[in-house]
Amino acid sequence: MAFYTDNYQKLKKECEAGNVTLVAVSKIRTEADIMQAYNCGQVDFGENYVQELVSKAENLPKDIRWHFIGHLQRNKVKYIAPFIYMVHGIDNEKLLSELNKQALKLKRTISCLLQVHIAQEETKFGFSKEEIHSLDLSHYPSLNICGLMGMATFTDDVNRVKNEFHFLSELNKNLQHKNSAFTVLSMGMSGDYSIAMEEGSNMIRVGSLIFGERK
Repeated sequence: MAFYTDNYQKLKKECEAGNVTLVAVSKIRTEADIMQAYNCGQVDFGENYVQELVSKAENLPKDIRWHFIGHLQRNKVKYIAPFIYMVHGIDNEKLLSELNKQALKLKRTISCLLQVHIAQEETKFGFSKEEIHSLDLSHYPSLNICGLMGMATFTDDVNRVKNEFHFLSELNKNLQHKNSAFTVLSMGMSGDYSIAMEEGSNMIRVGSLIFGERK
């Protein structure tokens, strides 16, 4: 079991100073680990796997705000739709449609972010800039599409990471002129969150700095 209280408190202060939401990435972490963070005041947690998330949501405090930050398959949407706080990785229109359908069934509005492909790695998912601009968001009335999410290239090249985050930040600003709901920019993880915050991120997803390296 691991929870680095000092790291967490330092990170929390940084986020509060910059008006940034900290999402503690709790995938493959124990419920006891999550409760240690929760008891320090953390309420936003990010999960990647549907089955694991559903189990944790059943067992842990109901005021936790669960963020799904992984690659979500359409056939799994129905399992998290009743309780999910925000879905970060919406990377195609079919997934948007499915999430909207499930939200409509439940008579709830689900917040989500559009994932943009900003990295040079082909393994990353996401819309292109052109696809984002061509989306008609009025087709999804049961969704609160409130911003963008992106993951930078996994590299030691700081300038490349900075440029990728800058691109996403500028795209989000551009979209805000057309849609005032675009208030969230989710980018930055344990290794690059400082760069992301400098480039305008107001939501970071941090796991290993808080819980240690995954085994």
